[in-house]
Amino acid sequence: MSELAPVKFYAATFLTSAPSIKQCPPDLGSEVAFAGRSNAGKSSAINTLTQQKKLARTSKTPGRTQLINFFTLGDDHLRLVDLPGYGFAKVPLKIKNEWQKNLAKYLEERESLKGLILVSDIRHPMTDFDKMMIDWAEESGMPLHVLLTKSDKLKRGPAKATMLDVTRQLKDFKGEVTVQTFSALKREGLDQLKARLNDWLRYEEAEQVIDYLSEDDE
Repeated sequence: MSELAPVKFYAATFLTSAPSIKQCPPDLGSEVAFAGRSNAGKSSAINTLTQQKKLARTSKTPGRTQLINFFTLGDDHLRLVDLPGYGFAKVPLKIKNEWQKNLAKYLEERESLKGLILVSDIRHPMTDFDKMMIDWAEESGMPLHVLLTKSDKLKRGPAKATMLDVTRQLKDFKGEVTVQTFSALKREGLDQLKARLNDWLRYEEAEQVIDYLSEDDE
């Protein structure tokens, strides 16, 4: 069987913004969500991945910061999802609680969601926001990939030590979890991130191909 073509991340375009799971696009195909505390480098990671300077900000006009933002990847059945990134910043408690409820519901109920990329500043990893997202991913049985951004801000030794420390802290995570360092500025770790996303986004399609071939053999 020939390998599936890699996902065309450069073809990413803004699809829509949703205030809750009820307004999300049809729950079909495959999508991967990016979550990260404000200033963790989530927008830079998405823009570097897609080779577009402002993609992650196209849906960030005033009043939209609590929305779940969807981007297609050259195919409506393949999507990246940009989750609200303010974390525990200066946001009214009522809005924060509503955001947490909607986000938890999205992670728990979205069938097309294949994995969660948790974007975390390598200089300040495992914040309260990070731990909350990790707990939600574990409770939802969601595969998790921790992206330790801004690795160019540390020397190679300390960056590796931080990655190993975060990996140790996640050793009891019940499910699939991986950790890597990443620098949007130097584009370091980009191939590793693409490989993880390709695995998740193409996994269901590969299963369908295998099932189809198996039926032919019967």
